[in-house]
Amino acid sequence: MRLILASESPRRKKILKENGIDFKAIPAKIREKTRFKRPHLIVMDLSYKKAKEISKKFKNIPVIGADTIVYCSGKIIGKPKNKKDAFKLLKFQSGKWQTVYTGITLIWEKKAITISEYEKSYCYMKKMDDEKLKAISTKHLDKAGGWAVQDKNDILITKIKGRYDNVVGLPMNIVNKFLKIVSAK
Repeated sequence: MRLILASESPRRKKILKENGIDFKAIPAKIREKTRFKRPHLIVMDLSYKKAKEISKKFKNIPVIGADTIVYCSGKIIGKPKNKKDAFKLLKFQSGKWQTVYTGITLIWEKKAITISEYEKSYCYMKKMDDEKLKAISTKHLDKAGGWAVQDKNDILITKIKGRYDNVVGLPMNIVNKFLKIVSAK
């Protein structure tokens, strides 16, 4: 096993598999609370906490933690609590640009390596009426923002500036950079 992904996200696992990365997924079970307010610090803090929890149990293996949030009009848009909340979040984002932040942390206890970085991308959600928003508000209750750009049937996001894999939840430019560091050790 080359590394551990501290996540159960099927999207993150798929990205690693598509890139030929040898890994095992072991989800971190942390309280997703942070003292930070700025989006890039939030995702780096939470990705660190996820990686740290798993790395304590697997000191000999590099562990990658990741966290993604959507930021729109000065507000952090997390995962919707329920269908009603999803509708509210989608309505708020409708017709606006949002910024997607993903924090990545690699911890390898055995080699005393801890690295954190973040990536950001911009997405435009087209303006939609309440009826259409209600119809799709239950589709992505497990995703930040309540939408999923990788879902081919999802018609919400019409423009992306930046890395697509970051919007999905795992920017491979950072993962590959971390893996080069690990392989040099």
